[in-house]
Amino acid sequence: MFSSFFQFLSEADHFFWSYVAFILIMVFGLYLTTKMRLFQIRSLPIAVKTFVEFMRMKGTESQGVHPIKVFFASVGGMIGIGNVVGIATAVQIGGPGALFWVWMAGLIGAIIKYAEILLGLKYRVRNDQGGYDGGPIYFLKAAFKNRWIPVIVALLLCVYGVEIYQFTVVTESLSANLPINRYLLMTVFLAMILYAGIGGVRRIGKICSLIMPFFLAGYLLMGLWLIGREAHLLPDIFMNVFRSAFMGHAAIGGFVGSSMILTIQHGIARAAYSADLGIGYDSIIQSESNTVYPEKQARLAILGVFIDNLICSISILIVLVSGVWAASPSIEGSALMQVALGKYFPSMNLFMPLFLLIVGYTTIIAFFCVGMKCARFLSPKYGEKIYIVYALASFIFFSFFDQTKALLVMSISGALLLSINLLGMFRLRKEIIDRADKPVEEAVAEGH
Repeated sequence: MFSSFFQFLSEADHFFWSYVAFILIMVFGLYLTTKMRLFQIRSLPIAVKTFVEFMRMKGTESQGVHPIKVFFASVGGMIGIGNVVGIATAVQIGGPGALFWVWMAGLIGAIIKYAEILLGLKYRVRNDQGGYDGGPIYFLKAAFKNRWIPVIVALLLCVYGVEIYQFTVVTESLSANLPINRYLLMTVFLAMILYAGIGGVRRIGKICSLIMPFFLAGYLLMGLWLIGREAHLLPDIFMNVFRSAFMGHAAIGGFVGSSMILTIQHGIARAAYSADLGIGYDSIIQSESNTVYPEKQARLAILGVFIDNLICSISILIVLVSGVWAASPSIEGSALMQVALGKYFPSMNLFMPLFLLIVGYTTIIAFFCVGMKCARFLSPKYGEKIYIVYALASFIFFSFFDQTKALLVMSISGALLLSINLLGMFRLRKEIIDRADKPVEEAVAEGH
């Protein structure tokens, strides 16, 4: 029964990411990029300046959360196992050309993420917990004038908020490499998730702002050293990337080959999953910011997407320069990256599980917090309690399946969210475009 169900999901996922998601992301992203005159590129220096400005700003968090804590909570949700493990599967299945489509998804996706965060903050409302509630479940009300669409999106975000894929990767990696009982490990990890998730965006922001800078610096240095060591391979690798991006890739070694459609599918799908393009998670998290300027927080989101895409690119290049992508096609993502790094660094059987634990934890707790907020939206009285029971059951259930099954569920729910949210954002496109180059003070005066 389960095999038939997952087979159906796999076929639906393949169809969507091959023929629907690519068109939705590229057409809407290119539309905004053209109308806003490459805004995601032009605004990068301002985004960096805004980041420095917020870093210097002292926290007065009577209502909402400090913008930098919100930013790191957002980055903590984006940057994690999807950038290290999930993205490696794009190359395993789609070949080297997947890297090109990862870049395209990052460039085009940055403007979509900007729009998503801008609308999330514009339509947010104050809550009685000292923060804000925002995101697609609020701006879709304005887009569709239909109360059921936000409810459907909230339900899908409850599913998406239980990050079963990363939970499965972490528990499998730890139990396979360390002498720890798997059930004890799962119990402790679940307790850690509940502690952070129940604490809301404030607690998650504190945790992520402590962990993420070290992760970013450490992983970047390790990856850049490895790529620099094999720099002589890069010309041929990049030639392969551009060739297979438009022609697919022939079988080589243990790699069975891929078509152009398969390359596009896995490059776009994994990059969209990693950066949560159009999903709505990030819009809900960043709506908690105590800034009164939606444009400032939205520009930080552009910076976050480019950081996310850089990590994805480094992960793919590690797999390509090490050669394991073609030599070991049957190895699951977490083990594949361990094999690749193990060729250059010692004790990867100890480092990799702990590394995945740290980056997976920040993502899981950020997603869990979003699920809690959506559950409270659906039922202010019982939503959170029901959601906790559902989350625990899902984490435990999917830990008995291989990683691809959990990733498939996340991909399908993300596909549905992306379709609805992008349509809503398109209906509100004038509000996005009109505010792009206005001074933030003027845009706020006009009606935030």
